[in-house]
Amino acid sequence: MFFFTIIISDSIVPYSEIINNGGDLITDTSRFSEAPEYRNGPECSVSYLNTTSSCEPSHVHIAMTLDKHYLRGSMAAILSVLKHASCPENVFFHFIATTNSVDSMPSQLSELVRSTFPSLYFKLYLFNSHLLKNRISSSIREALENPLNYARNYLGDILEICVDRVIYLDSDLLVVDDIAKLWRVSLSKNRIIGAPEYCKANFTGYFTNRFWSDPNLARVFLTRKPCYFNTGVMVMDLKGFRERKCRERIERWMEVQKEKRIYELGSLPPFLLEFGGNVEPIEHRGTSMG
Repeated sequence: MFFFTIIISDSIVPYSEIINNGGDLITDTSRFSEAPEYRNGPECSVSYLNTTSSCEPSHVHIAMTLDKHYLRGSMAAILSVLKHASCPENVFFHFIATTNSVDSMPSQLSELVRSTFPSLYFKLYLFNSHLLKNRISSSIREALENPLNYARNYLGDILEICVDRVIYLDSDLLVVDDIAKLWRVSLSKNRIIGAPEYCKANFTGYFTNRFWSDPNLARVFLTRKPCYFNTGVMVMDLKGFRERKCRERIERWMEVQKEKRIYELGSLPPFLLEFGGNVEPIEHRGTSMG
């Protein structure tokens, strides 16, 4: 039986110490200590020669967002992955930043990551938040309206076509087990998503009465037994995600939300609507959420 242990907390405070009065990132990155180098052992299979390419078959692909306000959490998450990885040099990070930032911000983010993790294999992508124009609806918490919360909807478009599988991780978690175990999870029954499920949670509470009282909407779950699942830790079959046009389907649910207000949270409910009841459950042990 597979177990993947995570610690999740939403209590990470903005790393305001590295933001100056103008809102730009300070170029002096000495506030983050340089991480140790984590190298592969002899048991690790490495087939790539060009470590800057994301298309090498030995890579374990991880996608994360980078937000200047939550860099402390991101740095801790990256370190936790490398520290516990059996083959850390096989891990390739795909970082996504928003184009809402000032022009210099992406390069500064990249420099910050490189100075903290000199041996890290990664690529930084710019997420065009204009794709979400008129699609984000107001939420119960303003932070849930951040466009980067929706970047996972577009991973199939953002990442290279050669990346047909990825682990998506929120920036507010610490991994305390070998990421390779999660990478090897088999998605059975032609499933697109693998994630920790919490079937004791009140699933109906994630949607409004208007949703449940509309038979045309509620019937989406007629043939499924949905459980709440943690979208902050997901194994995603990007090939299937692209072929089944899951991004377009999620966008349609966001448009329904704008018209009828069928949920109160931000980017989570569209994933529940699209995949709830058809998720590969990932066993989780010792998981705490704050």
